[in-house]
Amino acid sequence: MEYQPSRREFNRGVAMTALLAIAGGKGNAQVEAMGPFTASPAEFDGKLTPARSPLSFDNGSEVKTPGDWLRRRVEIITNWNRILGPWPRIIQRPAADVLETIRRGDVLQHRVRIQIAPDQNCEGYLLLPKGIGPFPAVFVPYYDPETSVGLSANPLRDFAWQLALRGFVTLAIGSPGGDARKPVLSQPAICQPLSYLGYLAANAWQALAAMPEVDSARIGIVGHSYGGKWAMFGSCLWEKYACAAWSDPGIVFDETRESINYQEPWYLGKDPKVTRKPGLVREDSPRTGAYKTLVELGHDLHELHSLMAPRPFLVSGGEEDPPSRWSVLNHSIAVNRLLGVQDRVAMTNRATHTPTQESNEQIYRFFEYWLK
Repeated sequence: MEYQPSRREFNRGVAMTALLAIAGGKGNAQVEAMGPFTASPAEFDGKLTPARSPLSFDNGSEVKTPGDWLRRRVEIITNWNRILGPWPRIIQRPAADVLETIRRGDVLQHRVRIQIAPDQNCEGYLLLPKGIGPFPAVFVPYYDPETSVGLSANPLRDFAWQLALRGFVTLAIGSPGGDARKPVLSQPAICQPLSYLGYLAANAWQALAAMPEVDSARIGIVGHSYGGKWAMFGSCLWEKYACAAWSDPGIVFDETRESINYQEPWYLGKDPKVTRKPGLVREDSPRTGAYKTLVELGHDLHELHSLMAPRPFLVSGGEEDPPSRWSVLNHSIAVNRLLGVQDRVAMTNRATHTPTQESNEQIYRFFEYWLK
């Protein structure tokens, strides 16, 4: 049985999220502390990409009220699910087996086998902080889980480890099947691989929410690059994530950038009838799969971002997401404004694709702010 969220489910869930977000708004001092993250440079203030606004229905009519937005939200996710393909069923209580336990300073590290789909498991790490829970939690997807928990030679990508040191339960896993370019999808999954990663993020949320150490109302998600794309699709398509941080994933389709490669078959370009050459879209390597359909119909990732509203998200931008991306984020700001909230869309910027100490610290501050 394939999973397709019903209109009633989305309306009820989003309405509840909006009410909780408004009721639990931060005080003025806390908003001021987040100000540098949520203030766009003057040159991009209020500017929008030419793509159609999320606040416009498919028939061209305008979204004018929060009630209109709930209907428009269903329209957006229905369109994307139709193009990307439906998810398999969500696992209500994913199996989680502890394979090994060690203590690293104040952090208890479990190597675990987690059920990520009805017929698929993967190994990863569950980190438990010092203290008495329930704790806030963060799901950290990446190519491999070792990097996320600080067990590889790849620096500044150890989000799970650093957040555990700051009092978060963290769960880190890697690419399904072990190779990001050849993802292994559960059968009979028929969705695009990047949508499938979003599905895995939904099941990871289910796994964390079922743990007695975790406060299910305070679960976030973060990833860098490939993990940033995964975190973006996971948080946008699974509205139970309380907040999200995406590190330089490329938050808009941009066919001039090698790393913003949503056209690849391991992301959105999967087509069983066509094999494309990897790399930029060109005459001898055209658009394929769902990516081709999305572009031809005028869809872009700002529509997915809008599904976060009123939940907060941070873009930790580098080479792929420079300050000019505020013209993309302003679409989400407009949706939040309609819902009566502000300061829910944030971006920081650095010169490099690789994270820096400063950009990572901003991510950790973001989670401490929204989940603690």
